[in-house]
Amino acid sequence: MPSSPLRVAVVCMSNVNRSMEAHRVLRKNGFHVRSFGVGSHVRLPGGPRKPPVLYDFSTPYKKMHSDLSSKDRKHYQRNGVLRILRRNERIKPGPERFQECPDPFDVIFTCGQRAYNRVVADLCARDQETWQPVPVVNVDIDDTLEAASLGASIICELCQGLQQADDTQSRLAELLQAAKEKTGRSFLHTVCFY
Repeated sequence: MPSSPLRVAVVCMSNVNRSMEAHRVLRKNGFHVRSFGVGSHVRLPGGPRKPPVLYDFSTPYKKMHSDLSSKDRKHYQRNGVLRILRRNERIKPGPERFQECPDPFDVIFTCGQRAYNRVVADLCARDQETWQPVPVVNVDIDDTLEAASLGASIICELCQGLQQADDTQSRLAELLQAAKEKTGRSFLHTVCFY
């Protein structure tokens, strides 16, 4: 069994809903977790018949909440975005980009194929310094509150199984097969290096 907590990264496109719900659940369960986005901007749904609202990754969740409240409080309360941003504020100050994080992780979970592709491309483009392997696992999660909650539970179960493993690589294959049988989902995964 590993002597220190599993270092986990969870990545979606904007670091607002899916990765932050998994961050909340994993932290509550004692994991050393960080969450990230891989998009060029944080993208939130626009108002009725309006384009998405874009923010720089340097924008704090509190500022996004204030901005959206002033634009259309009723709409953003109704669609849950204000509640999500309040939850996020309790976890960390603002979104972070995966591409700007040099820290190593024991496992990286992505919340969609686009995020998975970008994480793998980023890791492959980095200079490998230690050649430490890191599994990258995609758990496809729709960008809704309900799907984010279910996806976070799946990621947490996988982390709990990995935390108890002596050999992360072989244990991961077993855990993914068991998760596939339980959920009916397939999990795209690969190993990259630091």
